[in-house]
Parts: sequence; structure tokens; C-alpha cells
Amino acid sequence: MTAKDVLARLERLGSEPTKKTLLRHGAKEPFFGVKVADLKVLQKAIKKDHALALDLYASGNSDAMYFAGMIADPAAMTKADLRKWAKGAYWYMLSGFTVPWVAAESRFGRELALEWIDSDSEQVANAGWCTYSSLLSIKPDAELDLDEIETLLGRVKAEIGSATNRVRYAMNNFVISVGGYVAPMTAKAKTIAKALGTVDVDMGDTSCKVPDAVACIAKIEKMGRVGKKRKHAAC
Repeated sequence: MTAKDVLARLERLGSEPTKKTLLRHGAKEPFFGVKVADLKVLQKAIKKDHALALDLYASGNSDAMYFAGMIADPAAMTKADLRKWAKGAYWYMLSGFTVPWVAAESRFGRELALEWIDSDSEQVANAGWCTYSSLLSIKPDAELDLDEIETLLGRVKAEIGSATNRVRYAMNNFVISVGGYVAPMTAKAKTIAKALGTVDVDMGDTSCKVPDAVACIAKIEKMGRVGKKRKHAAC
């Protein structure tokens, strides 16, 4: 199957109601408005096709770019590929999900997460924080730098007030990820979460809310899931 074939399939799968919903969430043209559930069905048919994934991401179509992350092979991604993907992620579904999920499972996840966090671009910085959060969810604690994570928690506390919109959201989620996935750091994450209080993020014309970090970590603790890792970064 070629990129042209997939784009034609995505166009057939798109719908105006889904497109309107995604536009309210900040999606930008060009895209067809394909539900993630339909993308997952197509993913089962294609499985992994890295060359196709690169072609689809290069198309600039948001649906195709998101789908590219679903069929890409993270182990085959080069540093240049990942930087290109981060630079091309023009709204948060791509910068906050597609790019971080693939980057975190690549050989360059931590390195690029730290690089992107320092970017002046809102979407690239968003990808950086989200990539690090994804790393926390899949890497054993023994492979994590706890001092570095503590430093990043301090950075969140110091900088979240002046950060750009989606970066504030990603920073808040980073605190939740530390508290939920890294047991030795849960207490520190809870302290930072309390210090942050309510995090203000413009969620656009949607009913979405910013997760309360204190409540989220408490819920994970109550469920007995602190430190439970995921098999894959993607949901």
C-alpha cells in the first residue's frame, strides 16, 4: 500500500462531525477528520511499515501524520527523522502524542526530550515534555536518572507560570507521570503538584479540563498502580 492509497482510504473514512470536533481542539488543515478507532482498524491491516510511515508524515495531512506514528518502527527512526517530525508537528495531537510516542521508543528518546524541552517553539517544547513523560511510563526505574527528573520537577515549578499554553499542559502531565510511574519520586511529585495548584490552560472551544495533578496521583496511589509501567508508550 502506498501513501497515495492510504490518503485515499483516510479521505473515505473522514467525516464532517469528527472534523468539526478536531477543529475545536485546535486541528489545522489539511485533514479529513478520521476517528482514532478507524485508524486502529487500518493499523491492524498494515501493522508496521516504516517507509510508508515516513511518506505519510511528509504528506502534511494531520490524519496521515497521526497514523504514521501508529505504523512507524521507532527502532528505525534516525535522530534526523525525529527532529523533522517534531518540527513538522503543527498542533498538539502530533506534538503531544505521535512524536513523543515514537521518540520515547527510539534510541534517542531522552536526548531529544531534553533538547526539545529547551526549544522556543511551543509545539517542539510540548513534544519534549511529553516524550520525557512517555519515557517514564515505559523505562524501568533503574534506567532513569532520578536526579535529572528531580531537576525537571523543579523546573516545572519555576517555569510553568511563564510557559506557553500547551507546554503548561505538558508540564502538569509530566508531574503526574513522575508521581504515577516512578515510585521513588512519588513523594517529590506530590509536593510539586501541591505547589502548582490549579494550572490554567486554554483548552479552546471544548469541555476538556486540565487534570488536577494532586488528585490524579492520589487516584493512582489508591488503585495501587504507582510504579506500574506500560509495555508501549502509545495508548
